[in-house]
Amino acid sequence: MKITHVLFVCMGNICRSPACENIFRHLVKEAGLSKEIICDSAGTLGYHTGSKPDARMSRTIQKRNYEVTGYARQFILHDFEAFDLILTMDDENYANIIALAKSEKQKALVHRFTNYCTEHDLSEVPDPYYGGNDGFELGADLIEDGSRGLLNHLKKFSREYDL
Repeated sequence: MKITHVLFVCMGNICRSPACENIFRHLVKEAGLSKEIICDSAGTLGYHTGSKPDARMSRTIQKRNYEVTGYARQFILHDFEAFDLILTMDDENYANIIALAKSEKQKALVHRFTNYCTEHDLSEVPDPYYGGNDGFELGADLIEDGSRGLLNHLKKFSREYDL
């Protein structure tokens, strides 16, 4: 299997995308694929650059036995070259990343994260930043679901194409 680089993107890179990065990394490690699948996260806006993940989201996923690591960073144009798959948490961030793409090849890298959900049918991972704990729990539920679906997709793809 070739190395696949996956980037998760939300607005500020302190709630949804770092939760996704940490949950997905955990599942990848459990599957024994840490050398084949590498992930990171970024935000479309840079106002939280250098900040740790939001404490409320961190508590939510730590209660589910996921380690929380990382610092916020802003999406940069080089990310189109560095990543094989760029997954956005909602329609606004999808549109923002697509608008930055300079080619059809770059646009083809960008997908909605919820496309990989198998148990939930929401089209976005709602931003929990201004809400209560229920929003963080829902976000974690969607992220776990989509992360499992994404991992299964990548494993299936690698078998089909003998990567």
